[in-house]
Amino acid sequence: MEMTSKTVKDVLETGTDHLAAKNIEHPRLICELLASRLLKCKRLELYLKFDTVLSDKLIEAMIRGVKRVGEGEPVQYVTGQAEFMGYIFKTDKRALIPRPETEILVNQVLECKPLWQNDKPAIVDVGTGSGCIVISLALARPEALYIGLDISEDAVALANENAAALGAAGKIAFACNELPDAVEPGTISAIVSNPPYIPTATYEKLPVNILNHEPRLSLDGGPNGLMVIETIVQDAAIALKPGGFLFLEIGDTQANAVKSLLAGAGFHEIMVFKDLAGRDRVVCGTLV
Repeated sequence: MEMTSKTVKDVLETGTDHLAAKNIEHPRLICELLASRLLKCKRLELYLKFDTVLSDKLIEAMIRGVKRVGEGEPVQYVTGQAEFMGYIFKTDKRALIPRPETEILVNQVLECKPLWQNDKPAIVDVGTGSGCIVISLALARPEALYIGLDISEDAVALANENAAALGAAGKIAFACNELPDAVEPGTISAIVSNPPYIPTATYEKLPVNILNHEPRLSLDGGPNGLMVIETIVQDAAIALKPGGFLFLEIGDTQANAVKSLLAGAGFHEIMVFKDLAGRDRVVCGTLV
């Protein structure tokens, strides 16, 4: 791929054509994300810089980024960042890329009025990954006590880096641990999790930009996609206080199965919330 022109506009057009020819989805958006990262500006500000002449160094960096995406690497790993809940999170192969659907999960926790009526509610994020969920909660509701857990030491390290960068380091205790080993029974006000919920057979057919780059540990939910969810539900029923809340992100066909798991573990007032595309995305239940 050659970029002989040196303006922002021309570089965006050349990069977009290259990615479109490789059948990469949203090629223009990807090129704008790459360019805004290199120019250290917001994406929409690029339109004010269309006639800006780029240095050879910036053009070479743009070419490298476009080629990496064209070869299947997620643009968030190329730029090293992703936006979530209005914050910029460091993003790399140590953890799942934060996705807009997970903002539905965070918003349901924030909108749960009975939870916030508690004095310093204790909230645990199971499978914290990049830390995007628990950090967003801590920044919005700093009065609570927060724990972020993950079985990946690399993910915990990334979450700590994000917490420090966003000013939440002193608000969250991160640990490489599983829920039963990290908290005492009957002590937690709410548990939130975006667990791996994709059935193995479906996982193995995912696009290469996901399959070859994002950690399988964060995506593969076993034969029926519910293996990790089942464990979290069982553990949550022990860790939560009576009246405590469990919030789970789920696959769009799993609502009925997850509702049954919660009911069988002693949860009631079970609700399902949809994402912006109208698909089932979050299940919430209250422990009896």
